[in-house]
Amino acid sequence: MAIVHGNGPQVGMIMLRIEATRDRIPPESLDVLVAETQGSMGYLLARALRSSFLEREVAAVLTQVTVDPEDPGFKDPSKPIGPFYSAEVAEGLKLERGWKMANIPGKGWRRTVASPMPKEIVEIHTIADAVSHGHVIIAGGGGGIPVLQRGKLLQGVEAVIDKDFTAGLLAVALQADRFVILTDVPHVSLGFGTASERPVHSMSADEAKRLLDKGEFPPGSMGPKVEASLFYARATGCRALITDLDHLAKALEGREGTWVEP
Repeated sequence: MAIVHGNGPQVGMIMLRIEATRDRIPPESLDVLVAETQGSMGYLLARALRSSFLEREVAAVLTQVTVDPEDPGFKDPSKPIGPFYSAEVAEGLKLERGWKMANIPGKGWRRTVASPMPKEIVEIHTIADAVSHGHVIIAGGGGGIPVLQRGKLLQGVEAVIDKDFTAGLLAVALQADRFVILTDVPHVSLGFGTASERPVHSMSADEAKRLLDKGEFPPGSMGPKVEASLFYARATGCRALITDLDHLAKALEGREGTWVEP
């Protein structure tokens, strides 16, 4: 089994620490922050899982993921991260650090960074070897540490990779029998948050693509989960499941959740 986790709140917490000490300690780059959270969260998850599955090896793998320098996300950084700033401080950060800032109505100014698509998982052979021996591996945390391939060299880049896309890429690379995305709702819904909301318990890859193109699933929430599931289903011919932790057992029995079929 391979497990991928998010890290948004944890990176945000570190950025608050950096903000509180930015006049005394040089700030770290975003790729390093992702690496730090992979280590800290990987440790906590591995410790908890080892306590539950004492007969299994559990390990967290620091995971780098390559991205394309020509990815459209770099031309228009739109992923908000970190704390909110006043207009005056935001302007200073734009000049001092070259940050792109966006005004969030009613909250203040926030840094925005690129969110490119993942290309390749650098440590995939190590991860695959460990999984093939029956070990539980925690990998791709926070979508992976974003790096650019410069010949034989890897260079960290300030960006955020969507964890769902990286999880889908990892599932395909491992030829996983099953791909499960755990979120905070028991199933995918059409018309989410409206009076006409209705659950979707199964949809084909073609139907998922049609609904994505129609804009049914927002890019900042359910969209990446459906898109990653679609990618996995088409690439492997296996089904993907979207549900929450409380309904996982029922979903695996086909009584809850949303299955994306090949």
